Amino acid sequence: MVSHTNFLLVGNSRLHWAESYKNQFTFFHTEKKYKVPQDLDLNNLIWASVGKLPNFLLNETNEITIKDINLSNLPHFFGVDRAFACLGALDKVNNPLKKDLLIADFGTIFSLTKINAKRSIIGGQLAAGFRTQLKSIELYSKNLKAPNKYEIPKRDFLIETDDAILKGVTNSLVGLINSAFNPSKDILITCGGDCELITKILEIDNRDIICSPNLVMEGMISHIQYSK
Repeated sequence: MVSHTNFLLVGNSRLHWAESYKNQFTFFHTEKKYKVPQDLDLNNLIWASVGKLPNFLLNETNEITIKDINLSNLPHFFGVDRAFACLGALDKVNNPLKKDLLIADFGTIFSLTKINAKRSIIGGQLAAGFRTQLKSIELYSKNLKAPNKYEIPKRDFLIETDDAILKGVTNSLVGLINSAFNPSKDILITCGGDCELITKILEIDNRDIICSPNLVMEGMISHIQYSK
């Protein structure tokens, strides 16, 4: 049964887990070097991957790939994490007006994915994620460092370098969403590691936004649940 099954998504920079406990799931995220708990049976672990595999063996017969996902117009090269997010959104969102679902995933890679109410992929956009941009600024400049604290300033023009970096990187992602999101036609769902941080800014305009940090893992569980 799904309620007794554990799940793993191998991401680009972290491992994402859904662990069953008393018929409910606990979600947590670890570094790639994470040691698997001794009580977790890898032979029965359901998993998928969009990043380099970790240093422990996974049962190949338990892997979910993009060809296993039941969505229309789904390319074979589409990231399985984005497909899971679509499944999670379709399962979670009450959509009586049959709007398109616009999913913003704030992970290592920022992805925008749009799917319609008929379960057909429309397309999307990809960009460097919030922390990826911060790391890139430090990597490719001589005097700039990635801020250690992520308190996004409210003002638009800043004197302090850390504030200016945080505002610029945040606005780059918010701008992508604002250019793609039409509230009259779309429902916006945010997910991923930095979604709560950015969603607070998006909600300033009092738009109806659903923030679901573990949407991808929820979609992974939904896939197994409805494919039984």
